[in-house]
Amino acid sequence: MTTDTSNPILLIPGHWLGAWAWDEVSEHLTSLGHRAIPLTLPGLDETDTDRVTRTLDEQVAAIEQAATSSSGPVVIVAHSGANAPVSLVLDRHPELVSRVIWVDSGPATSGVAFAPDFPEDTEGLSLPPFEMLGEQASIEGLSANVLERFRERAVSEPGTVLRQIVQLTNDARFDVPTTFVCCSIPSSQVMELVKAGHPMFAEVANLKSVDYVDLPTGHWPMWSRPSDLAQILASESSNN
Repeated sequence: MTTDTSNPILLIPGHWLGAWAWDEVSEHLTSLGHRAIPLTLPGLDETDTDRVTRTLDEQVAAIEQAATSSSGPVVIVAHSGANAPVSLVLDRHPELVSRVIWVDSGPATSGVAFAPDFPEDTEGLSLPPFEMLGEQASIEGLSANVLERFRERAVSEPGTVLRQIVQLTNDARFDVPTTFVCCSIPSSQVMELVKAGHPMFAEVANLKSVDYVDLPTGHWPMWSRPSDLAQILASESSNN
């Protein structure tokens, strides 16, 4: 193992997931000489008795706290639905981030909430049946054992987080070096959507420094290709 001289890597999981989702990737990163810091965001800790009332702002604050505890800027890895709190961190404190790596994800669009009409009387969004989930995001590469662990450990996403609108105002967020790890959608298709001005990729066209890396697999590469994902994260984290 080499000596760790790189920026710490904060690993932020998407919906329904905690720090545990990064276990294998963290092990590989450590073996490559990197300091990996997986996070469980507020609202996704099943032991938190107030978790259903946690907000997007609290998730942002947790990421900021982890970033400021480092001696210098950090690399932030954001998977899937982590794009909302990470986008807000980039907007509020871009100086804390040396690079952001989006894993089958991308920056949130200002003025948009993940589910603005999510019912006020519903505490959270539970992990749907895998047949339904597979229609929304590819589960390619996930074994029966992995899917069973996913089901057992998944925590419902708080409705308060899903309904909160992301407001972005600081153009300095566009200066943060950015990498897209493209899994269920290849980079060629992502770049075409950006070029076409697709609203889901409105922020991408404004980024100053962008790299694309293809990792063909499903939407959860931390389980389907953990070693390959770790190699990419290690390489991109040193690319500053």
